[in-house]
Amino acid sequence: MKQLQINKLQNSLRNKFLKSVNMIAPETIYFSKDTKIGKNVTIEPYVVIGSKVKIGNNVIIKSFSHLENCKIENKVEIGPYARIRPGTTLKEGSKIGNFVEIKKSTLGKKSKVNHLTYIGDTSIGKSVNVGAGTITCNYDGIKKYKTTIKDNVFIGSNSSLVAPITLAENSIVGAGSVITRNVSKKSLALTRSQQLEVKNYKRKSK
Repeated sequence: MKQLQINKLQNSLRNKFLKSVNMIAPETIYFSKDTKIGKNVTIEPYVVIGSKVKIGNNVIIKSFSHLENCKIENKVEIGPYARIRPGTTLKEGSKIGNFVEIKKSTLGKKSKVNHLTYIGDTSIGKSVNVGAGTITCNYDGIKKYKTTIKDNVFIGSNSSLVAPITLAENSIVGAGSVITRNVSKKSLALTRSQQLEVKNYKRKSK
């Protein structure tokens, strides 16, 4: 009986949003009673929209994405396979790509987090590029700490940002770095072990 009530509610919500939302395979999309959606929004198959989600105009949400308790401003692109967790705001023109999780954070205008990344307890400014495999290390097992990334920062792939930390405007983090101290304006922060190469190396045989 409960499942029938859920199905009835979902069908009602889908019919409501069909008037203003471009839904591909609407029968696979889950809405909440309090979902708010603007104009010219596209939602691809198998998207789950939990409670307290507000979506602006001209937004694209790609398949297998999950949103809850978040605010999505205009012209934002999400997914596929993205998880937008509570307390998150995605500013106008920003982009969250595939296999990205973001929690209790703000992503500034025209900033991009495209691939395989975790962003938690973070404030990100405008026109920031966060490279693939970047992680904000926000939890020490007891407390959560904040990461602040200012405007026009470029973060190379496979970087770890150990909070609390601030990356100032126009700074760059080199790929593969573990950043534990604040980074000043217009500077490059880079932490890597020296690469070693053994010439004519032969593997041991069993």
